[in-house]
Amino acid sequence: MPFFQPNEQLEALGAAILGKTWNQFPQLAPNQIALTWIVYDSPVIVNTGGAIAAEEFWQYPVRGFSYRGVETFEPGELVQLFYLVALQDWLETNMINNSPEIDRALRNMTTHSSHDATSLIVDILSGTTSGPQLAPEPFSTWQYQRNIVNRYYQSLGWEELKGTNINQKTWSEGYYGRERDFVGPMLENCNRLTAHGIARLFHSIIGGVAVSRARSQAMMHLLHRHLPTSHSYIASTLPPQSQLWSKTGQTPIGYHEAAYIEIPQLSPYLLILVTQSQDPPQNQDLLPFLAQSILQAMPEVSPSSQ
Repeated sequence: MPFFQPNEQLEALGAAILGKTWNQFPQLAPNQIALTWIVYDSPVIVNTGGAIAAEEFWQYPVRGFSYRGVETFEPGELVQLFYLVALQDWLETNMINNSPEIDRALRNMTTHSSHDATSLIVDILSGTTSGPQLAPEPFSTWQYQRNIVNRYYQSLGWEELKGTNINQKTWSEGYYGRERDFVGPMLENCNRLTAHGIARLFHSIIGGVAVSRARSQAMMHLLHRHLPTSHSYIASTLPPQSQLWSKTGQTPIGYHEAAYIEIPQLSPYLLILVTQSQDPPQNQDLLPFLAQSILQAMPEVSPSSQ
């Protein structure tokens, strides 16, 4: 079963937000937005410092709204969130040893979306390196090793990760050498994620059940953004007293953000926002507009009757 359940009230509010968005951006196609919006009712089960055991945590009902949440998209640097969790698991299970360089790379990848740091993390996770093209047999071995992160997430059995792909580095310009061969002639092996998949992973981190309680807390520390911040597209839409944990991503045609938000007098909520547009000014305005619209709707969210 999905980790959250659709809710009639959130469905109505979400539909109104989408209608307002298309009124504001009339050239926007229906497939150029995806979003997942999760509201945490009292008693709030997330950001508890890992006080709830994993078996119990996944039994709590969570309600939300989603639009195109199961559609895959190229996530840009949002894939770094998945590499962050995988690397914490590798450390927890002693598959690798920690070092100051790993800590530095994790910090720069998570906070600054560094491509160079991501390259090192992917190399450490998979035991592969970038470089010149390879002959068929060693290239086959290289590809198998590189897909270890895919196998890790497949082992979780989350239906939200069906059809996704997590095996490419992030780049400033593009792929070269064996990386170009690996992504395929038409980039068919590029990273692919869904808003639902990202939401479930973020939900597990803020719930304190991603890898372990201590590892989740370490990831929360890396994802926390002090306002005002330049490391979030939606931070400027939040009131000053807000608390924000966030990861952004960008592609040539889109801006994305995964964010957990706490604001006094409102229920905490999780947002996964995906925008894609060929119009750069529209693209820059679209994601903050969605975030602002959801914030304006939050006071209308009444307590769940569950």
